[in-house]
Amino acid sequence: MKVIIVIISSSICGWVGWWLGYHLGIFTALFLSMIGTGLGLYAGRKINQMYS
Repeated sequence: MKVIIVIISSSICGWVGWWLGYHLGIFTALFLSMIGTGLGLYAGRKINQMYS
């Protein structure tokens, strides 16, 4: 279950980062997507720790 939560949270946060950065350019979108994915990994692990 941990893997599923982490994949979903990192995908959602990465998509949000891409969406926010795309308005400024492709490289900004890539950079914000990487940051969003990292935050999603962290959030997914914390969510899993809270409910496990």
